[in-house]
Amino acid sequence: MPSPYRELFGVPGARPFVAAGFVGRMSMSMVGIGIVLLVSAVTGSYGIAGAVAATLSVSYAVGAPLNARFADRYGQRRVLIPVVIANAASFTVFILFAELELPTWTLFPAAASAGLTQVSLGAWIRARWSYALREHPARLHTAFSFESVVDEMIFITGPMIVTALATVVHPAAGLAVAAACTLVGCLALAAQRDTEPPPRPREPGVKGTSVLGNPSIRVMTPVFLMLGTVFGAIDVSGVAFAEEEGHKAMAGVLLGCYALGSGVAALWYGARRWRSPMEKRFQVGLLLLTVVLVPPVLIDHLYLMMFVVFFSGLAISPTIIPGYGLVERFTPPHQLTEGLATVSTSVGLGLALGASVSGRVVDAYGAKAAFLVPLGAAVLAALIGVSGMRALRKRELSS
Repeated sequence: MPSPYRELFGVPGARPFVAAGFVGRMSMSMVGIGIVLLVSAVTGSYGIAGAVAATLSVSYAVGAPLNARFADRYGQRRVLIPVVIANAASFTVFILFAELELPTWTLFPAAASAGLTQVSLGAWIRARWSYALREHPARLHTAFSFESVVDEMIFITGPMIVTALATVVHPAAGLAVAAACTLVGCLALAAQRDTEPPPRPREPGVKGTSVLGNPSIRVMTPVFLMLGTVFGAIDVSGVAFAEEEGHKAMAGVLLGCYALGSGVAALWYGARRWRSPMEKRFQVGLLLLTVVLVPPVLIDHLYLMMFVVFFSGLAISPTIIPGYGLVERFTPPHQLTEGLATVSTSVGLGLALGASVSGRVVDAYGAKAAFLVPLGAAVLAALIGVSGMRALRKRELSS
């Protein structure tokens, strides 16, 4: 492991909270697929399954920033323990409702309850890194780079695990294991008090305000939404492309090449000591991402597409990592977890949006045309990000 990462894991308490965070957020790549596999097996309808999964995603987008706000105010442990117990109970109820074949409408409130109590654990872990490295802020980009690698590992392995459990063991097994990972990982994280950021209670007489009142978050949230749209659209377009080429079984390999490119770039990015300003790196990343998403639109051979998407993936982490860094820099300490959770959940919403839009394009025009969806989302992300950074810069100079 390169020396910057060895130094990172020399931070007291880092290894235990990283391990807890890895286990606890395995579910983020498993829950959606687990719900689809379980509900479709019970009802025989993928339409109902997709609607139930979407209900969980929307409620998660509402609940995750709110839970993070309470964590900033009262401390992670005080919020995490009751929330994750409620989450485990909600998934238990959901699985029971499905297994007992209760009326279909009962699945929707159960899914909403599970989504509202699902925390954006990656944001909570990044907030811990910010606190643990408060005396060494230059090393924070290495920590965020490592977390991006962890995210990629989770999104590669999670879908395979949940699919195998649901198809080989039992339709509910994948979702049950995902919920168990959340419970175990979150309780393990809550037990680690030394690395927990101190609570920052609201001052008496001061009204609580949402982190969306922060101009930088208003810029970063739609950018991350569009980046999530890129990821969701790539997933659907890649699967459809492999099927059209007559090699549907190779779809996982194709998407794995994309994730591998992002993971390799994250390791390289985190091992470097950067001199250029973070804002500039973020804007360059957005522009580079737009450029590397042009070739997939032009390719019509599966193995060549694998090569191309690997290089497309190289632009992901050098965009996401400074993006999180900017959120950490511009967000006040008393709102840090909420700010990180807000942009993280916007990625989740973007995943759903990208999958939906690209799926419709595949049905109407084919897989090759669907690669225009991630390209279009990347263009929008670049336009919002570059113009937004300039506006924030002007605001800083004038204040």
